Amino acid sequence: MPDEPIPLDALAGGVDGPGALGPLLATVLDALDAGTGLRGGPLPAGTPAEIAGLVAEGLRGAHGRGALARLTELLAYGAADPADPACAAHLHCPPLAVAAAADLAVSALNPSQDSWDQAPAATALETGLLAELAALVGYDPAQATGVLTSGGTESNLMGLMLARDQKLDGIVELDGLPAGGAPRIIASHAAHFSVQRAAALLGLGERAVVPVPVDRHLRMEPAALERVLAEVTWAGQTPIALVATAGTTDTGAIDPLHAAADLAARYGAWLHVDAAYGGGALLSERLAPLLDGIERADSVSLDWHKLGWQPAAAGVFLVRQAESYVSLARRAEYLNPADDEHAGYPSLLGRSLRTTRRADAFKIAVTLRTLGRDGLGLLVDACHELALGAAKAVRGEPELELYCEPVLTTVVFRYRPPGSSHDPAVLDEVNGGLRRLLLRSGRAVVGRTELPGEGPGRVRLKLTLLNPHTTPAEVGALLHEVVRAGRETKPS
Repeated sequence: MPDEPIPLDALAGGVDGPGALGPLLATVLDALDAGTGLRGGPLPAGTPAEIAGLVAEGLRGAHGRGALARLTELLAYGAADPADPACAAHLHCPPLAVAAAADLAVSALNPSQDSWDQAPAATALETGLLAELAALVGYDPAQATGVLTSGGTESNLMGLMLARDQKLDGIVELDGLPAGGAPRIIASHAAHFSVQRAAALLGLGERAVVPVPVDRHLRMEPAALERVLAEVTWAGQTPIALVATAGTTDTGAIDPLHAAADLAARYGAWLHVDAAYGGGALLSERLAPLLDGIERADSVSLDWHKLGWQPAAAGVFLVRQAESYVSLARRAEYLNPADDEHAGYPSLLGRSLRTTRRADAFKIAVTLRTLGRDGLGLLVDACHELALGAAKAVRGEPELELYCEPVLTTVVFRYRPPGSSHDPAVLDEVNGGLRRLLLRSGRAVVGRTELPGEGPGRVRLKLTLLNPHTTPAEVGALLHEVVRAGRETKPS
């Protein structure tokens, strides 16, 4: 006699949860396999309107027990799959299978990190993991603290919020303006846009962010940083924070961390290091020295959903001194009553800007225990080698022009036929157009960016190589597709 069908309203947790999930997981895996096979490449061929039409049709036709299979197949077919060697545009990693499996356990149990009685084991696990990551950065785990975040944007906001609270506390006049002058945040021209967004959210305004010139690799210039800090101070303004980037989005450049720490100390500024991308280098014996000096930062952003191969989200925010967290402390009697804390029940509520929060530490902890730092470091090294090989291949292709040598795992270049005297605006148009042609045809996902500066000629293409199993031959085939698309793209 056949088994009874799983009720449509069955729960994922509880004693019956595994039994309910089992058949559904089989359905999901079959649908993922079918959808990926139908796609047959890094993304579905078609225009945005055509893909939206397919989704609308799928939603109309998905009902009842068949909805899970139909919509999962549609999702897989319509995905830009970072595990495909030709999907290499963004800091969007293919997650490790063990990390995805660990994440399923979190989804099924659904712990929330805002109170101990919603996540007893997960509370202790996040605390322990953060101590390990603090040590990886070079902090004293007994002095440091932090939290899991949704990513670099949230982590950068937290770092700048604590900087504001630490540096402006006690010098704010009754009208709300700092007695020491207008607050300023110093960051490079190549810093992540979330720095400006954070300044706006913190009530300082985007114009509070003062940019520092960068060199050709998009690395902040120490002399320029010193000059900007001096000019800000001379103008009667208060440099409350200095943001150094360890791994810019485009070139992977790492700002001079020791120079930044020295100058931050001299001018009394909080030093925040945005290592959302470059923090993965700490896993590699070869690349970790690039981040020498990060241990001097007051706060650090890390993203394990970049060079850590975790399903999003897996951001980490760390501070060197736990007492600097004081302005985030909150008491909600229904979550962390004082008598519970006095009785030994800890709370992470005052560590985060969020209340309800997934146990994202679990998948990272599982991955670290499964592969170890050395195993993950080998994956980082593989992607770095892939980038170096891609740069060599670009240099060897007459119709491609390399912008600079890779620092981490990104390669910046453009299509340019040899001997061409194209107007810079035409080159920009062709490179933007060939990328869209690759998207429409489903052949490749290649990044597009613009170099700092003014005027035309700044558009570049970008490979962000985060798949450690991609081969040099596959990267060569991807570059061949770029050249072919460039030849097929005609300027208007």
